Amino acid sequence: MYKRQVIFSAHGVSSEVEETTKSRNLNYFDADAAWVSCNIFEENCVSIIKHGNPCGLSINNNQTEAYLEALSGDPVSAFGGIVGFNSEVEDETAILVQKNFFELISYDQRGLGQTSKPKEAYTMKQYADDAADFIDKLDLPRLPVMGVSFGGMVAQELAIRYPDKISKLVLACTSSGGKGGSSYPLHELQEQHEEERLETNIKINDLRITDSWIKENADDWKKLKELSASRNQYRPPQEGFMNQLMARKDHDTSDRLSQIKIPVLLQGGKYDGIAPPNNMKFLNENIQSSTLKFYEGGHLFLIQDKKAFKDITSWLAQTDS
Repeated sequence: MYKRQVIFSAHGVSSEVEETTKSRNLNYFDADAAWVSCNIFEENCVSIIKHGNPCGLSINNNQTEAYLEALSGDPVSAFGGIVGFNSEVEDETAILVQKNFFELISYDQRGLGQTSKPKEAYTMKQYADDAADFIDKLDLPRLPVMGVSFGGMVAQELAIRYPDKISKLVLACTSSGGKGGSSYPLHELQEQHEEERLETNIKINDLRITDSWIKENADDWKKLKELSASRNQYRPPQEGFMNQLMARKDHDTSDRLSQIKIPVLLQGGKYDGIAPPNNMKFLNENIQSSTLKFYEGGHLFLIQDKKAFKDITSWLAQTDS
């Protein structure tokens, strides 16, 4: 029997840039393209779309074979894409699909995005309560949770306070706070001049970017600054963002990590200056059923090292219960 695979994602400060309407709706465009391309045909059809590009399409009376044929068109690009069917998905097909695809539910945390922005101080307990309430509102079963950066801090609190809601946990580039080490104090960056803040943020994201590297790679440095500056125009409202950063400052699960009893995959970047490797090692030493892996990259290793996401999906499949 097919078992629904859902990952609840608590993302962090690094990914909480206010997206443009175009980028926010990219998955909707892909879903629409997959749906339309499938429904052109009366026969059984499967279509896979990734970032507006077709990865594969197949027509076959056997739905499972149609899916496998569509996937074979470009299985690498299909990862993270949208799969469209023009008929009800059969159990046999769904079992195959879940080997490569997961249903991912992400949300805007309080103070950010389209979520309300209460004019009050925020706490990590509130963030965990918000996540738990959201899971309850969607009537989701016990499910895997992935937390990145600040989202990893929220996920720790969620796992400790609501252990019955989580089946397994992925924590990426994050910290326990307290004696386990805190992540870089991003709230202090807000006091810097805009240009200085931009340069500091780039450097702490990847410690390989040193003054000597900048001198030897002037063109690349310029491009990095331009890219970071373009992201800054979509920064969240300052008040909500600062409230989040102040809650982050007080995060500390270091004495409670032993309460996390579920399987945990820990992932860190070798050159991360925001959540340093030693912070990830502390998590590994204090969470009983945890596995720690490091990748070539800094705080953004999830997009710098292609092995990272593959390890997540294979680990989730192997530890599914």
